Amino acid sequence: MKNISVGNIQVDNSMFTLIAGPCVIESEEQVMNSAKRMKDITGKLGIPFIFKSSFDKANRTSVNSFRGPGLHEGLRILKKVKNELDVPVVTDIHEPYQAGFAAEVVDMLQIPAFLCRQTDLLIAAAQTGLPVNIKKAQFLSARDMKNVVTKVLESGNDNILLTERGNTFGYNNLVVDMTNLIEMKKYGYPVVFDATHSVQKPGGNLTSTGGNREYVEPLAKAALAVGADVLFMEVHEDPDNAMSDGPNMVKLDDVEVMLQKFIKVFKGVRDVEQHSYSI
Repeated sequence: MKNISVGNIQVDNSMFTLIAGPCVIESEEQVMNSAKRMKDITGKLGIPFIFKSSFDKANRTSVNSFRGPGLHEGLRILKKVKNELDVPVVTDIHEPYQAGFAAEVVDMLQIPAFLCRQTDLLIAAAQTGLPVNIKKAQFLSARDMKNVVTKVLESGNDNILLTERGNTFGYNNLVVDMTNLIEMKKYGYPVVFDATHSVQKPGGNLTSTGGNREYVEPLAKAALAVGADVLFMEVHEDPDNAMSDGPNMVKLDDVEVMLQKFIKVFKGVRDVEQHSYSI
């Protein structure tokens, strides 16, 4: 697997990396508090940490849904997180022109799942030279991601991460096929499991997205067991009152215990892989 540098951390096989933060920037205070708590927790546990939050949620279910502070104000807040807390930051972009602005602040760009086949967006992200985390669309297989990877590679960038976030299964439901993680690892880049978006019920609440956050922990354990290199989780102080994706976000108070379990799974599986045991 190619090791990827994201800011001051290395995404490698020594420990799973965590990408986490609130779904959308609700306020500067909220983002700073969330980032500080996550840095403290991951620092204590020895988990490499990248902070994520969105300046704009351009694909909300309803036109009346909260979208975020916008490009420039959102990037100002993310820059404060990066500079004051000394943690790498990532955000998603939705249009090619946003790539250059975001690249002046963040350490990695993220391509939303619905947009992962948008050639101009991929090229713009690749040409910044930053690592690009590409989320596999809900309607694609791991095999389909080969063409997506090629678009970024042919734009001169091989700092790629690939994210599994579930596939559409009927109406308002997703299912996770763990073999997608195994197949995407064959491309030679770190593979991310998005544990919170994978438990969404898109449009399940009619004017907003539903979800089942109780499935986050077991699915994340399964993903680590089959070889995920990175976990992606959206976290919030009060998910039930969050402005976006509340039903599938993890409560900040629950994060530390959950991560302790994930470390045991990660180390246990790799210990089995590295040693042979007699039964």
